[in-house]
Amino acid sequence: MTLQADQTRVWLLIDDRAGNKSQVLGVARALGLKFEIKDIRYTIAAELPNYMLMASFSMLTQGARVNLMAPWPDIVIAAGRRTAPVARRIKELSKGKTFLAQIMYPGSSGEDDFSLIAIPKHDEVPPAENRFEMIGAPHCVTAEALAEARIHWKGRFDHLPKPHVALIVGGDTKRKKFTPQMARELGERAAALTKGAGGSLLITTSRRSTPEATEALLDAIGDTPAHVFKWGDTGDNPYMAYLAFADHVIVTGDSVSMCSEACATGRPVYIFAPKKMTAHKHAKLHQDLYRLGYAKPLEDAEALTEWDHEPLNAANAIAQEIKRRLGL
Repeated sequence: MTLQADQTRVWLLIDDRAGNKSQVLGVARALGLKFEIKDIRYTIAAELPNYMLMASFSMLTQGARVNLMAPWPDIVIAAGRRTAPVARRIKELSKGKTFLAQIMYPGSSGEDDFSLIAIPKHDEVPPAENRFEMIGAPHCVTAEALAEARIHWKGRFDHLPKPHVALIVGGDTKRKKFTPQMARELGERAAALTKGAGGSLLITTSRRSTPEATEALLDAIGDTPAHVFKWGDTGDNPYMAYLAFADHVIVTGDSVSMCSEACATGRPVYIFAPKKMTAHKHAKLHQDLYRLGYAKPLEDAEALTEWDHEPLNAANAIAQEIKRRLGL
């Protein structure tokens, strides 16, 4: 299958998962082709397993369905289990012509319909002809995005002493808890390292950060100079700016996306990942990041140190693999 870049129709299936959206957009932007966003909204039927849904639009709201019509795209980029039946139905309606690029393993049901499945190495899925292994997750933290953030936020952190240490905080996951005790330990470690370097903290929490954990974290930070943006605060979200201005990054290890985005800065990254809050797959990712020089364990850090690494973004690798397979 060979396509002309300027004539290629690309659809992005974007659902209500922010992480999925970031991954799909990251790959699309790295691909460098014009694309159309198709908003995917589900009914309760989306909770059914994919082997029951098969290739179908049946789990979509009427509003989402009406935007999926011919002419069918040459390429579909999607992420997550719930988009898989939709992508497969599009390929079916295109009489098999649409190239399906799926981010994350969608399950074995209809797997052969996908032209490329980008799977994180830490998921430990066996290789196959249509599977592509990646480190971490694709995202939108590019050099261009960081440069834009530096312009937009210029001067707003000048009152804080350097080095600036971005503290990116997640929270509870499906099977693991980020307890107030863990949050306090993180705050104490981050404050000690930052004070030792004479710097300041740029702190952001996530929707998974409980109020109790957030309170414990900020209490432990004490009088360390800081700029803080808690989940739910009003005003511009400084997340990208924190990454853009960071001289060092400390990130909790509960999110593949957050760890990957931290490692996209090219700055030294420290991962906070106590065993009781860290899933096996996340621990595997952390070990890969340590081995490849992207990050170090926070618990081993006695002082903030400098080292360089290439920015990490699986989006570039996935985009190149799509182009290779399509002859673009």
